[in-house]
Amino acid sequence: MFFAGKYAIIISFYGQKELLIMGEAAAEKDFYWKLFKSTFIISAFTIGGGFVIIPLLKAKFVDEYKWMDDKEALNLVAIAQSAPGVVAANAAISMGYKLGGIRGTLTALLATILPPLITLSIISYAYDAFAHNQYIQLVLKGMQCGATAIIINVAIDLLKKELKKKLALPLLIIVGTFIANYFFNVNLMYAVVVDAVIGFFLLRDKKYA
Repeated sequence: MFFAGKYAIIISFYGQKELLIMGEAAAEKDFYWKLFKSTFIISAFTIGGGFVIIPLLKAKFVDEYKWMDDKEALNLVAIAQSAPGVVAANAAISMGYKLGGIRGTLTALLATILPPLITLSIISYAYDAFAHNQYIQLVLKGMQCGATAIIINVAIDLLKKELKKKLALPLLIIVGTFIANYFFNVNLMYAVVVDAVIGFFLLRDKKYA
């Protein structure tokens, strides 16, 4: 209840009140099993940071199940990244609530927590073996390379969508944030706060957004 209420407030704040309505997807046969299974798999393969979850969610919830469109998925992921906490868990809470209400929230959250809980429990019993095993290190390096490629692909895809809008301000925010972080080592937390303020006061105007 706490999580659902918390994210209901966040979603409403972003002006997406329609997301509070339980989606038609919940009426599908075996919906909650599909939600649990797909979210469990997504959580198990979300390696390399929060951005990795975006193409996985899109492939499952948008392309395969047709539970939401691209814009809805990106809005929910943006909410998840803006809220405190782990992006994967935040995304599960917001998407689960949008699709299936409280039951959807609990189902998606449980499915998201289980894979890392199981993995870390196993690793904790044999930490030394995992930490110094060269084969495991090679596997992890390969997975990091794959995750990097996925993140770059997502970044390029999002940039293309902004370029198609042919609007200067969003592009200035993107370029400015990149320069501030990459060249001047500005803390991303401060950069995101500044971007949020700019978005709140300027991007509400349709001619800028």
